[in-house]
Amino acid sequence: MKHHFFLLLLFISVFGFGQKLKPDFKSIEKNLVNKQSPYNYEKLIFKYKAYPKSLDSLEAQYLYYGRNFQKDKVSTLDEDFKTLAAAFKEQNADECIKLGTALYQKDPTNLDILLILLRAYDSKKDASNFTHHVSQFRLLTDAIKKSGDGKAEKTAYLVNSVGDEYILLNILQIGDDFTRGSKPQKDGMLDIWEKEDYKVYIKVLYIDNN
Repeated sequence: MKHHFFLLLLFISVFGFGQKLKPDFKSIEKNLVNKQSPYNYEKLIFKYKAYPKSLDSLEAQYLYYGRNFQKDKVSTLDEDFKTLAAAFKEQNADECIKLGTALYQKDPTNLDILLILLRAYDSKKDASNFTHHVSQFRLLTDAIKKSGDGKAEKTAYLVNSVGDEYILLNILQIGDDFTRGSKPQKDGMLDIWEKEDYKVYIKVLYIDNN
């Protein structure tokens, strides 16, 4: 299972580094609730759940960063997620699928949940569900990778959470041999990951959606 999973991450890492697409958060917030907009949340989430490969880069960006404006997000601090994390730690694939699927219905663009489901379906050799969630996972992580180039403060990769940051680090193959420095900003925390002369800038967003 572990072997297959990291092959997956390595495969994902070679995709999605093309044209950059910096998110416009005001536009995202406005269009997600506009029923007439092609970027209305209900329209996008239907395509995402049923046909994830049909979404383009801008639609993926609206879904990923639009999660900041959703009220029913699942937090890693929630008891339901802690129960899921415990099942994952115990390598109980059946329980992970049961609990993870329930949380996925509440928060379908949560990368932490998708990641656990992927591990569980990989363990069960369930190719259909695994492939479907891989498409969703790749869609959302590509949105992150297209938010910047990570080469400077102004072009940092933008992520919704610290958990998403570590998922991105895994995809970028940035490991324990890098050191992290942090710089607080008004709308997030900028992390600078450094190894010798090589630096990667990642910004964890703090968006007030009240």
